[in-house]
Amino acid sequence: MGDMSGRVFNFSAGPAALPEAVLRQAQRDIFNIADSGIGIMEHSHRGKVFDRITDETEALCREVGSVPDSHKIFWMMGGATSQCYMVPANLLGDGQTADYFNTGKWAGDSIREVPLYGGLHICASSEPTNHDRIPAPGDVRYSDRPVYVQFTSNNTIVGTEWRGEPEGIPDGSFLVCDASSNIYSRPIDIGRYGLIYAGAQKNLGPSGITLLIAREDVLGISPRKLPEMVHYKNHADWVGRFNTPNTFGVYLMGEVFRWILAEGGLGAMAEKNEAKSKVVYDFLDSQDFYTPHAREGSRSRMNITFRCPTGALDTVFTQEAEKAGLCNLAGHRMIKGMRASMYNAFPIEGAHALVGFMKSFAHEHASAARA
Repeated sequence: MGDMSGRVFNFSAGPAALPEAVLRQAQRDIFNIADSGIGIMEHSHRGKVFDRITDETEALCREVGSVPDSHKIFWMMGGATSQCYMVPANLLGDGQTADYFNTGKWAGDSIREVPLYGGLHICASSEPTNHDRIPAPGDVRYSDRPVYVQFTSNNTIVGTEWRGEPEGIPDGSFLVCDASSNIYSRPIDIGRYGLIYAGAQKNLGPSGITLLIAREDVLGISPRKLPEMVHYKNHADWVGRFNTPNTFGVYLMGEVFRWILAEGGLGAMAEKNEAKSKVVYDFLDSQDFYTPHAREGSRSRMNITFRCPTGALDTVFTQEAEKAGLCNLAGHRMIKGMRASMYNAFPIEGAHALVGFMKSFAHEHASAARA
């Protein structure tokens, strides 16, 4: 079990584990925040208490990520999936082209929406090898004049992760990133991006809210008439309050940002995430019972994917792990096997517990694997 409170080790890919200190603070603030006599979920999104929460969340987000003044911070609802169409709707005009990296299911969801608004060019793809790697620089072919180049920084389902940004994008283009599953897990140079978006439910907070960080000139792009709710600039100008936001989500993101700073910032997050994933990857590389999905050099620190020798053993593994307090380890239906998601708030003790279970399971089922 995770600890004496009855909580287990939660390997869910999202909604995912949240910091215990944040959860305990939220318990109090749900009932009565800032001695207002009202809980956070009951306050008006236009009231003074939520004014303060909005300002603090924006400022904390900027401090944690060293977000430059050239970029606006805001949030929207609809999840990262809504951003799949909102990005080309806001940024791509008729007759223009956007370049996309195809590195998995979520990248594919974005790619599917682009032709509704403009031209699509796949500049690199890992699909031929079942998305087990990040495309090598030599395999990238950009189009001549893309408006933007989009990539998914961490591919949750397959367990691959970019260790930096795509290089050599054409002059005049800007980077767009779906950073949903590794946002603020390490330092990044946000000044290199035109737009970053991330569903909060993995590293930042609860489901139901999406963080956006956009360069001001990118927000000024307006290639077509759109409904007001779809325009990025409306949401940026109102810092996420163009309409009623997920007020609890905004509050909880702020508390998570505060926790990241208290833990030492993004440098400390990177060290801890590297250490956690190394515990599991070192074991995977030392044995021959389990097979990792992602290739070395492309492996995610957030989502570790692997499988047993047979699909039947995969099922037994997840069932027995659940009984041992290692929960939500079943892999996505697209690649099956197992997936251990270990975002910022996941403790290293859980990584050691997983490896201990993997060792005993492999020993117990070695004969079945050879049959």
